[in-house]
Parts: sequence; C-alpha cells; structure tokens
Amino acid sequence: MKQFSNKYDLEERTARFGEHVIQLCKTTTFTSLTSPILTQLIRSATSIGANYMEANGASSKKDFSNKIYICKKEAQETKHWLRMLATCIPEKKEKIRLLWTECQELTLIFQKITSSLR
Repeated sequence: MKQFSNKYDLEERTARFGEHVIQLCKTTTFTSLTSPILTQLIRSATSIGANYMEANGASSKKDFSNKIYICKKEAQETKHWLRMLATCIPEKKEKIRLLWTECQELTLIFQKITSSLR
C-alpha cells in the first residue's frame, strides 16, 4: 500500500483514504463476522470525503462548520471499525494500522478546523 500523499489537499487526501479502504475491503473475504464490519467501514470511510466535498460547497459558515464536524465524527467511527476489522483479520493488521494512522491524522485536522471556527 502506498503512503498517503498530497498532505495539504484534503479533498484529494480524503478521497484517496476512501479508495484505500475500499481496496482493503475488496481483498477481504466477506463472512458472517466480517460482513457487517466491512459494510460499516466502507460507509464511514467514504463519508469523510463526501462530507468534506459538501463542506467546500457550504452556503454559510455554520453549514461549513457542521459538515467539517461530521467529517470528524465519521473519521472517529472509521477508526473504530478499523480496530474491529484488525481483530477479525490479524494477518492484515499492518495495512489496517496504516489506514488507522491516516484516519487519526484526518480526525486531528478536522478537530483543528472546527476549533478554529469558534
């Protein structure tokens, strides 16, 4: 897995993060145990970028702030699902750890944005 690049372009960075999560999920066998986790993981991970895109098109500062806050919440949820997935498939723990680290960085970025808007 490539390292995440384009550190300052959040639109690209969140999109690439979602793509990396999708790639991981495509290589994971869907079982009764992994299926609900994979579904939730894909939803939350791709939602980060979708909400960031909506934030960029926000109609007001309040709307922008709300969308960025949702980005942060989705990133936090994604970290949870990555942790659960690592428990289910320990052989992919290293790939998952890289994704978790990127997600943590995104969480901190969105936290900083929301706190600077107050």
